[in-house]
Amino acid sequence: MTSRLSHKILTLAAAAFLFGACQGQISEKPPVHPQMNMDQQDRKEAQEENTFFADGRSMRQPVEGTIARGYKKDDLAYYEGVDSRGNWIEEMPVDVTKDLLYRGKERYEIFCTPCHGTIGDGQGIIMVGKYGYVPAPSYHDQRLVDAPDGELYSAIYNGVRSMPSYATQIPADDRWAIVAYIRALQKSQNVDEDQMREYGVDLAALNADYSAEQRRLAELAEARKPKETPEPTADLGKNLITQNACGACHNETGDPGGIGPTWKNVFGSTGEVITDAGETITVTKDADYIIESIVNPGAKKSVEYAQGVMAPYALADFELEAIVEYIKTLSDN
Repeated sequence: MTSRLSHKILTLAAAAFLFGACQGQISEKPPVHPQMNMDQQDRKEAQEENTFFADGRSMRQPVEGTIARGYKKDDLAYYEGVDSRGNWIEEMPVDVTKDLLYRGKERYEIFCTPCHGTIGDGQGIIMVGKYGYVPAPSYHDQRLVDAPDGELYSAIYNGVRSMPSYATQIPADDRWAIVAYIRALQKSQNVDEDQMREYGVDLAALNADYSAEQRRLAELAEARKPKETPEPTADLGKNLITQNACGACHNETGDPGGIGPTWKNVFGSTGEVITDAGETITVTKDADYIIESIVNPGAKKSVEYAQGVMAPYALADFELEAIVEYIKTLSDN
C-alpha cells in the first residue's frame, strides 16, 4: 500500500468520524471563542454603579459651564424675543420672506388653529365647541395688533395664562415664522377692496364663498338650538360656568387675588368702573351689568382689573340669565 493511498484512507476515515459526530444535538458547552475582541471591557451600563467617582454614578453630567457645539443660545432677541433688559423686542430679528410666511402658515395651522382659528379670530374648534377652555383672544384686537413682535414670540416660547409653552414642539425659527404669519393675518383683515384688486383678487368669488359659508354656519347654529328654551336656573348657570372654564379667572370665595374679580357678593353691589371711552363711573352690578361684562367685557371694567383682558362670550340669552341666577346665590344679601 502506497503512502498516498494510506493518506487518502486516513482522510476518509477522519471525515467519516467527523460527519458521524454531527447528529443535530444542541451543545451545552460554550462555543470556542479564542478572540474576545471587546466582549469583556471595562465599561459601565446606563445607571450602573461606578465606584471610581465620588458620587458613584456611571452617567456623568456635562462639565459645569460647558455648552455643546452649536447650542450656545446667547442671542436673546432671536431665542427669547427680549432685549438685554428683558423687554420684548418691537420687531422680529429675521427677514420676512415668502418662504418664511408659508412656513409660518403651515406651522400655525398645525399648532394654533385649534384655539385661535384659521384667521386668528379666536374661534378655533376647541373654543367654538365649548370644551371648557378659557377663550383664546383674537389677534385682531387692537391690543395685539399694537403688541411688539417679542410678545407674540414669548407667548409661543413661554406660554401665557392658560396657554402652555410650545418651546419643545416649535423651534425658534418656526416661532418667528408663526409670528410673521400672524402679522400677515392681521394685515389681511384690514385691506380695502382697491388694494385687493391691485393683486388680481376675484372679489365676486370671495363674496360668494363668504355668503355661502355664513349660510352654512347659520344653518348649523339653527340646528344646534334646543327645541325648547331651558329654564335659566342657577344650576344651569353653574354648569355653564364650569363648561366655559370661568373659574380659571374668577372665584366664588371673595379672594381678591385672582386674575379677574370675585363673584362673591358682587350681585347688587356698587363700584367704580372704567368705560371703553376711558371714563371712570360708579355702577350698580345688577343683571344688566353682569351680562354686559360677559358679552362685551371691555365696556365697563372694574378699576382694580382695568389692565386685565377677557374675551367676549357668545352665549344665548337664557344662558346669560342662568349665569346671573347662579351669581345671585353667591351674595349674602
